[in-house]
Order: sequence, then structure tokens, then C-alpha cells
Amino acid sequence: MRHDNRAATAPWIRTRLRTAPGAAAALAVLVLVTAFLAAAFPRAVDAYETKGLRHDIVAADAGRSAVEVARPQPGLELPPAQRDAEVRSPELSRVGARLLKALPAPLRADTSSVVYGVRTTKPAVADEPWLPRPEALPPQLTYVAQTGLKEHATLSSGAWPTTPEEVTSDSREVQGAVTEETAAELKVKVGATVGLLTAAQEPVTVTITGIVAPRDPRGSYWSADPLLRSPSLVLDPASPFPQHYWTGTVMLAEDAGPVLLSTSAEPVLFWRMPPDPARLTGPDGSRLTSVIASLESGPGLLKVREIAGDTAVVATGLGHIVEANARMRDAISPVIAVAALGIGSVAAVVLLMTGALIAARRRGELALMRSRGGSLRGIGGRLLAETAVAVLPASALGLLLAVLVVGEGRWWPGALAAAGVGVLVCVALPLRTTLQHIRPTLHGAREDMVSARPSRRRTVAELTLLVLAVGAVAALRRRGTSATGGTDLLVSAAPVLVALIAALVLVRLYPLPLRLAARPMARLRGAIGFLSLARAGRSSAGGALPLLALLLALATAAFGGSVIAGIGDARDEAALASVGADARIDGVSERATLPDGLVRTVRDLDGVRDATPLRVEYSVSMPETETGDGNAPSAETDGSGTGTSGDAGSAGEVRTAALVGIDPASYARLTRTTGLPAFPAARLKAAGPSAPPAGGTESDPGRVLPAIASPAVAARLGVEPRAIDTLSGEFMVQVVGTTARVPSVSSTDFLIVNSASLERSAPTTLLLTGTPDAGELRAAVGGSGKEYAVQTRSEERARYVNTPMQAGAERIYLAAVAAGAGYALLAVLLSLLQTAPERRTLLARLRTMGLTTGQGRRLLAFEATPQALLAAGGGLFTGWATIALLSPGIDLVPLALAGVAGSDPGPVALRTDLWSLGLPAAGVVALAAAVAGVQAWWASRRGSITELRAGDSR
Repeated sequence: MRHDNRAATAPWIRTRLRTAPGAAAALAVLVLVTAFLAAAFPRAVDAYETKGLRHDIVAADAGRSAVEVARPQPGLELPPAQRDAEVRSPELSRVGARLLKALPAPLRADTSSVVYGVRTTKPAVADEPWLPRPEALPPQLTYVAQTGLKEHATLSSGAWPTTPEEVTSDSREVQGAVTEETAAELKVKVGATVGLLTAAQEPVTVTITGIVAPRDPRGSYWSADPLLRSPSLVLDPASPFPQHYWTGTVMLAEDAGPVLLSTSAEPVLFWRMPPDPARLTGPDGSRLTSVIASLESGPGLLKVREIAGDTAVVATGLGHIVEANARMRDAISPVIAVAALGIGSVAAVVLLMTGALIAARRRGELALMRSRGGSLRGIGGRLLAETAVAVLPASALGLLLAVLVVGEGRWWPGALAAAGVGVLVCVALPLRTTLQHIRPTLHGAREDMVSARPSRRRTVAELTLLVLAVGAVAALRRRGTSATGGTDLLVSAAPVLVALIAALVLVRLYPLPLRLAARPMARLRGAIGFLSLARAGRSSAGGALPLLALLLALATAAFGGSVIAGIGDARDEAALASVGADARIDGVSERATLPDGLVRTVRDLDGVRDATPLRVEYSVSMPETETGDGNAPSAETDGSGTGTSGDAGSAGEVRTAALVGIDPASYARLTRTTGLPAFPAARLKAAGPSAPPAGGTESDPGRVLPAIASPAVAARLGVEPRAIDTLSGEFMVQVVGTTARVPSVSSTDFLIVNSASLERSAPTTLLLTGTPDAGELRAAVGGSGKEYAVQTRSEERARYVNTPMQAGAERIYLAAVAAGAGYALLAVLLSLLQTAPERRTLLARLRTMGLTTGQGRRLLAFEATPQALLAAGGGLFTGWATIALLSPGIDLVPLALAGVAGSDPGPVALRTDLWSLGLPAAGVVALAAAVAGVQAWWASRRGSITELRAGDSR
């Protein structure tokens, strides 16, 4: 019988996990969160780009987004029977099916909305006497025979148009239908007939058998050609004076297309294929642009002509929609990349800090294994195995959570990101731990900045990194943030570069002021101040890693908060530029004035703080520029921000400007309330020659009115009085100052005068400040008996609704701010936990010398405060420097205002947001103090004997 005398050995991984389950669980949770964020980011970017592309296609006009293949009618050289067969439904369906299959990926058609048929491109005059003639001109109608009428409409009255007999080009009677709107406007009833002349001037009778109502009026079937749904009054281009006539569309039976071949209305065959955005993704945008270009004028068009005929053409506005979406994506991507690279860097540093903490806690254990003959390969393999057991499942779970939370997006970028997190932890922890034990060292050497002297290699490495970072930042500062090849990694790495510079400099300079401050502290009676400064000056030699993590986290949080604040500021500025105040009342026409009773009623409403009446007259002709007189205004400005400034380059382009008549006192209050530069009301004072004309007398055209102008208008008018002719009277103006912006008009060319000096000064606009209720305001305006336009700043602000791409980018930045703050706090905890055993031992030793509990708490708090203040101050500087570097080249308009018509406030640059800059830094200091207090409290509950065991080398 054999006996196995080998000693039983427990599995290494199971023993380690049972020995320290808390450390393994904490590492797994950290990897889980980091892997989730890493995998969720590319999926979130894919998701908002996909939703943005689909939104832009769906929101666009159906006539622009649809892909239409069209060709002229069959040639006259063909037999009549063949010509008729080519425009009937079977042949059109066969060609349409082949075209659908020939669409190159990723372009796919919405088969439920595909339409094909025959339509006339030249309107035909309808001379029926019962048709309306608003200005003595008969209507002009177009005709279409297309598929899908019964599927996209409901029958309101009559019957569906049919073809009782086979329709040919020789047929002279067909059936048709019109929509309810067309029937109402053109007075069409069931049974009415409309004549259509052939090329030989023979009449074709179209009998209206039914009136239909669209099922989806905004759908592609009805919106691709708006006349199909609704008639329109159009201006006659051939008339010498303005005359209008009705135009609309009559829908023939599906197989009635051959009859249009006999007319001179230039019929064409068409196949309209609306795109199916549900099958498109964000990354498909570039391929879709290439595919559309090929269909319009490339290999794709040749393939289309093989199917539909040699004269077929492809027309679509889908390419322009996709290109506009790509421009917005390209504008947003550099801003998003800053957040991604910043958070990714700080997450990597925090993971390395976690490895350093674990390595410090297990240094004695691994040193013992090394002294007993353990090889580096064997120790590293065991560490890799036990780390992989906890890390790899956590990474996989993080990826799974990211897929579940962000349900739409490519899977492989997220999988690579989560795998990268797992590989980093699995490799970094064993590598860092084993490298410390290449050479056996005696235990007990003090590891602080007093005894530690960086090696030459480390000094050279730090100097190299410092030079590279400074050079990169300098290049960034000179070149700006414009990148022609997509996202510029140098721009995106600005927070990392600045944080790296700050960390390398601060970690070297940090102990010096503390040691200097410790000298006067040594002369004081108490020992707490001296001990705390002495210990703070002897921080760990690896302190650059925690400091770098904190600086990166704080800089990223500050940048993200500034982006979010800048978006809000841009929308507020755009709303103010559009409305001019908190509310605005305008006449429906330029000549409409506001009665005094309405002004008094509105002024007395609840929430109205002040009312400023204005007289605004647009398109006032400016006098010609006088050349050679040397009277261009000089660039003199006063403290209010206004002055006389000329722009000779744009003066010649100013032909018209807006005239604004104001009450200087109330207008000055308005500019102060809206936050604009102070307005020099005294310069427009109505006195002397510019005083108001006496009642009942006409104003003197030679009167000279002082005026505040925009720079371009001032350059055109010069400094001498110039005569202008307006609806408010004839007078001369002399520019006495300039201002670049006013809250009353959105035009950049304007002229402001005192309304009291005008011959006709009745206000046309009323600007309100305060918090007026929009409903009460409209009710008061409606009670005046006239129609006026009412705008409120809050409603205009709400108009800037986020597109999916904008909303997704904002959510990413909110997540970046939260993640940056969280990683900053985690970095503080890790740095304090790394020195926690040493702190407990210190307190135990000092308690044996008479240190009280309160003194111990103050000692730990004072020791942690300098490091926390260093990190907070460095974070403030890094965040400010990052924003200062990137603000000149980052425009937030695509994030804030893209896709909103009429919003053009100019470039919106980054600005420092004090809350996002100061709150995380203050949180770091508060957390450091709180952790130090908890450590002191916990150490006071443990006896000194527990901490100072015999033989403990701590």
C-alpha cells in the first residue's frame, strides 16, 4: 500500500481570498465601476450620434430626405403600346423592386412609404368657369397617377378613382380625386369634371369621383409634394403687375398614367423612396454621404440607369442632411474628447494608486516569500492569478451593465474599453508589486522626502515628461484648437498635460515651505503644530501619483462644469438677443403703433417691473459714403463701453439700418437690467436744435439729432451731420457714440435716437422687465382689440430644445463632472488609507508619552490639511489653466444652439465656472479633514498594546 508523505497544501487563490475578502471585494467594485464607465462612454457616444442622425432625417422635410429616381416619358420613336406599358403599374412596380434591391448599404428605404407613378411637371390651365379666380387668373393644375392612395388616405365622399377600361394614350376620359383642402379652396365637388388638353389640343375629361383625407398629412406620401395635399396661391411671373392664381394637384387612378403621355404637360416617371432611419446608426454617417454622392453622380447612378433607363436621374437632399449632422458631430467631438481623456486618465491613475496601496499592505508578506526562495516569476504569477479572479469577472459585469444601461451602440468599442481596464489592473498590480522585490532590502528604512533621493533615471524621466508637456501646451497655445483631420488629441489632452506639469512641479516644491514653517513652530510651547508640519513635509515618496489623480479629476470636473454653464449662458444670451428683454410686444406690421392705453395696462400687470417703449423702423436707407473727406470716426471709447469707432471695411456694405427711437432714461435702465454695457443716455438728451417740435408744427429737416450707431453705420455716416428720410420724419443725424449691441433689435446695423425728437414718435415696440405671466400678458394685449405679437424670454429660452446629439453630449459632461468628483474623493481616500497604519502607530506611540485624544485628532487633521490644500490649490490652478488654454478655440454654439432657426449670437467661448471649480476642491479639503478625524477617533478606541505589539517593526 502506497503512502503519500507529501505535505498537504491549500490552494493559493482560495487562501488569499479567504484571508482578505474585503480587499478583493473593494478592488472588484472599483474595477466594476471603472469598466462600466469605460464601456458606457463609447456606447453613449454611438447612441446619441445614432439618435441625432435619425432625428435629423425624420425632422427634415420629406421632400428633402426622400431619394427620387425620375426619367422623362418613353421616347416617341417607340410603339404606342410599348410606351403605354412602361408607365403602367406592373412595369413601374418591377423597376421599383429592382431599385430597392440596388440601394447600397447602409441606405435602406421605408418600403411602406415607397411611391412610384407618373406626374406632370408643367401645370396645365383649367378653364372651367366654376373654379375660383381670385385675381381673374384661372387655376393651373398638375396631375399625378401614383400608387398607394388607398393605403395613405381615407375616402371622405364619393368613390375611389378607378380604370373601368384599360387606359391608353388615346383615352379621353379618366377618373381622379382631390384632398379635402384642395376641394375646399378650389370649390371641387364629387362629379365635377376638369378638362386637360392633349398635345393635339383634344380635351381629356377628368371626372372627380372622390374626395380623400390624408391619414398622415406630415408623412412622406403627402409631404414630398406639398401641392398633393394643399393647393397654393402663387404669383404669376409673366404678369407685369402682381397677380396670383391657384395651383393644385389632381390624383388620377393608379393605372391612368398612359393618358398623360398624350399631353404637353411634360410627364415624367418617378420612383420615390423615403429612407428608413430606424436602420441607420451614427457611424453610418460617413458611408451614407459617400453612397448618396455615388447615386447622384457616380457608379451608383450608372447602376440606377441600368435599371430605370439611360435618362434616369437621382435627386435627394439626404446628403445635405447627413453632412449637416456630420458638421455638428465634428464640432461636438473635440469637446467630448476632453472629458473622455480626462476621466480616462484619472481612472487609470486611481487604479494604479489602488495597486500601490495593495502592494504597500503586502510588502512584508512578499518580502518573506522572496527571502525564502520565491522567484519573481512565481510570485508574479500567483499575484496575477489572484488578481484576475476578482478583476476579470468585475470587468465582464461592468461591460454587461453598460450594455444594459446604454442599449444602443456598437459592442466592440465598449468591450475593448472594459478589457483594457481589466488588463491594466491585472498587469499593473503584479508588476508593481514584484518590481519592489527584485533586490532584497532590509525593513525599517524611512520612506519620505527627507531620506528619499530620486535617482538620476527618475529625474531624467520627470524632466523629459515636463519638457514634452510644456512643449505640447505651448504648441497648443500657438496653433489653437482647429483640427482639420477630426478630433485633435493634443487639444483633448490639455487637462492631462497641465495636470502633469503641475504635479511634477508641486511634488518637488511641496516639502520646502512646510519645512520652513516648521522652524518657527518648533519654538512654540505646543508640539502639535511642529509634529503635524514635520510629518506633512515627510510625505511618501510616491506622492506624485495621488496628486496627479487629484489634479486630473479636479481639472476635468472644472472643465465639464464650465461647458455645462457655458451652454446655459449661450441659450440665455440667444434668448435675450431675440426678445430684447423679459417680454416684448410688437405690432404686426412696421407701421402699427401701440396705443397709450395698452402701454399703461401692460405696465400695471403683476410681475412687470419696468416698461420701455420704443419706436423701431427697419430698412431705413443710409446715405452714400462720402469718400476723401477724412471724416471717418476715431476709435474713442468711454468708460461705459461706447464710443465712436469705425469699420471702414464694412461701411460700404451697409445700405440699410434699423432706426430705434428710445426714451434715454428708461432705455438706460433696460440695458442695466439685461446686463449689457451701460448706455450713455446723456448723449441723446433732446435739447437745443434737437428738441421736440412744437405741437401742430412740422419738424425742420435741417435739425441735427445726436445718435448712437453700430460701428458699421458709424463708419458710413462719419462724424458730420447726414440727412436721412424715415417714416418718423426727415432730419439729420450726427453720430456721437457707438455700441456693438442693443437689446431692442437683432440687426447688427442700427441707429439710436431720442424718440422725443422725432416728428412721429408713437411706439411700435414695448420691452418689459420682470416676471410677467405670458397668459396674462396675451390676455391684456388681446383685450385692446388689435393684433399684436407677444414674445417672452422664458418661452424663447424653452425653444432651444436639445436635439438627441446635444442632450447626449450634455449627459456625458454631467457624468464627467460626477465621475471627476468621485475619483477625486476616492484618490483622497486611497492616499490617506495608504498611510493609515503608520498614523495609527504614531498615535499609539504618542499616547504612551501623554498625548490626549483631542491632541491626536488635531495632529492628524493638521497633518492632512497641507496635502489637501496643496491638491485643492493645484486643482484650482489646473482647472483654470485648462479652461484658459481651450476657451479661445472651443465654440459651444453646436452644443447649445445648433438646429434652432434664428439663433445666431456669435461664437460662445468657455468661461470659468466658479462653482464647478471651487466645490470639488473644497470637497477634497473637507473629506481629508473628515477622514483624518475618523482615523483619530478609530485609533483612540484601540489600545496602545494592540498597535504596539512586540516585534512589530512599524
